[in-house]
Amino acid sequence: MRKDEKYGGSPRLVKIFIYLMLILLAVTILVPVAWVFVASIKENSEFYGNPWTLPQGFHFQNFVDAWQKANMGEYMLNSVIVTALALVLLIVIALPAAYVLARFRFKGRAIWNTLFMAGLFINVNYIVVPIFLMLNDGDMFLRKVFGTPFFLNNLFMLALVYAATALPFTIYLLSGYFKSLARDYEEAAYVDGAGYFYTMVKVIIPMAKPSVVTVILFNFLAFWNEYIISMTLLTKAELKTLPVGLMNLMAAQKSAVQYGQLYAGLVIVMLPTLILYMCVQKKLTQGMTLGGLKG
Repeated sequence: MRKDEKYGGSPRLVKIFIYLMLILLAVTILVPVAWVFVASIKENSEFYGNPWTLPQGFHFQNFVDAWQKANMGEYMLNSVIVTALALVLLIVIALPAAYVLARFRFKGRAIWNTLFMAGLFINVNYIVVPIFLMLNDGDMFLRKVFGTPFFLNNLFMLALVYAATALPFTIYLLSGYFKSLARDYEEAAYVDGAGYFYTMVKVIIPMAKPSVVTVILFNFLAFWNEYIISMTLLTKAELKTLPVGLMNLMAAQKSAVQYGQLYAGLVIVMLPTLILYMCVQKKLTQGMTLGGLKG
């Protein structure tokens, strides 16, 4: 009896079932995305007929109106600034922390590992109010001393909060990858006279590119699409990020009924994430467990 028959079914039927499930999954993901792109180029009158009909033409004015009239361009700039700052802060802090926790033995290491692992079980949405109250108290103190606030309505502080809340997950992934690498590389660098910092920057981090790319992609998606923290910490209209601006646009369209403009705004939000994924998918598919010596 063949092994595949022993565990049930022929390999051809198993493959057909797997392909059908993958095709079904792809359809359920691609159809809504494609529908949003098609709806974004329709005129407003076309939405009152069959929603599955193709547009009569390419109505690019929807994107112009969403970018200018709905201030999506200003919101996107804010999102780009916040996401870029948060990613830079996160990588600069998480890479050395993960490397030290994975490679070195020191007093208190177990406590730090436990604290970071505990952070994985904290839902960020549950601590938004304490974060807001803490920053608000800081602003009240600054108003009394210097006469001006700093913590709320500040894109840098929002980026700092994003980076801080993403640290446990990022350190967990990176430290797991660093542990899988052989120590021969570091020992060879030490023999050549390299210090700890030089070894980390020039030897270990280049080897960790697949893991770093994965971390950047996951956190980019989280920061770019984050809504609750941004809405809570940024109250000024000119500082709102793209998801908050999109929600304001959706609320405004309930009375204006400009569906094409609304779907154009959705496309503007989705497009950067799709472009980023297409750029890094090759590195992403390499996985996070590539390590060891290559002989």
